[in-house]
Amino acid sequence: MVTVRYEVVEHDGGWAYKVGDAISETFPSHAAALKAATSAAARQTLSGTTDGIVYQDKDGAWHEELADGKDRPATRVVDES
Repeated sequence: MVTVRYEVVEHDGGWAYKVGDAISETFPSHAAALKAATSAAARQTLSGTTDGIVYQDKDGAWHEELADGKDRPATRVVDES
C-alpha cells in the first residue's frame, strides 16, 4: 500500500506542508500549517465514488482507467521542525 507523506516545512516567510514536490499555500504559523496538513491527510483517506479517469503519461499517450473510490492511500504527517 502506498503511504502519502505530508511534511510541515518553512516556506516563504511562514509555514506550509509539502507532498512530494507540491507545496501548499503559506500559513502564518507552524500550528496552522500542521492543522492544515492533518486535515488534508485525513480527507485523502476518505472513500469516494468509483469513476472512469483519463490521463496523459509523460510520453504523451492517453490512458483510460476505472478508479476504485475505495482504493485510498495511507497518509502520514511528518513534523521535523
